[in-house]
Amino acid sequence: MTRQFVVGGNWKLNGSASANGALVGAFNEAIEKGECDSNTEVICAPPALYVGAVANSLKAPWSVAGQNCYVKASGAFTGENSAHMLKDVGATWVILGHSERRAIFGESEALVAEKCRFALDSGLKIVPCIGEQLADREAGKTLEVCIQQLKPIADVLKKEDWANVVIAYEPVWAIGTGVTATPEQAQETHEQLRGWIKENVGADIADAVRIQYGGSVNAGNCKTLAQKPDIDGFLVGGASLKPADFITIVNAKK
Repeated sequence: MTRQFVVGGNWKLNGSASANGALVGAFNEAIEKGECDSNTEVICAPPALYVGAVANSLKAPWSVAGQNCYVKASGAFTGENSAHMLKDVGATWVILGHSERRAIFGESEALVAEKCRFALDSGLKIVPCIGEQLADREAGKTLEVCIQQLKPIADVLKKEDWANVVIAYEPVWAIGTGVTATPEQAQETHEQLRGWIKENVGADIADAVRIQYGGSVNAGNCKTLAQKPDIDGFLVGGASLKPADFITIVNAKK
């Protein structure tokens, strides 16, 4: 099955109204000039304060995601953002369970799964993130750790939900470090994850679900990674703030 390539730009805690305006302007110019692969789905995830502004200014067919959301639509949850609010200001996706949310803010597998279920029920598509620490890889526990994170999510999904899910595999040791998993390492893990989904969810879903790679993806390594059969896109951090580099990554399959 041919899966549509999907590239996400996670801006993390970066940007300002003026900086974001310049970034979106560069992206819009490239879209208008036809410089971006029209066969690749592109999702930009600015900080929550700027989601609405970016959604209102970024040209289609590119879309916008939140970087996180809570498990309630509203209420006494100071500092949180809801899926309903993200959708209300123009987001269509949300990233959930990023390693920084798990490691810095203590999000558990159960909470991430609950967020996934609530976001889908609220009408957003989701990018749940999974990935191992360096010690896990060195101990040969990469797949074990990834499944430990993926299984609670899979357990709360209905068959029809999977069409609105993109899994992001991000080895934590390769995020923001400049160290990238080799194309062979990344492909091996993606293939194993797809195999687990085939055995535990269904062959049709395994064949259709898109699995992104994230972890120091840049303009120099994206084309080689994109050639691997089970890598269906990228979730990009720092390079998503550099227009020329991000557009090169968007065109990795071209």
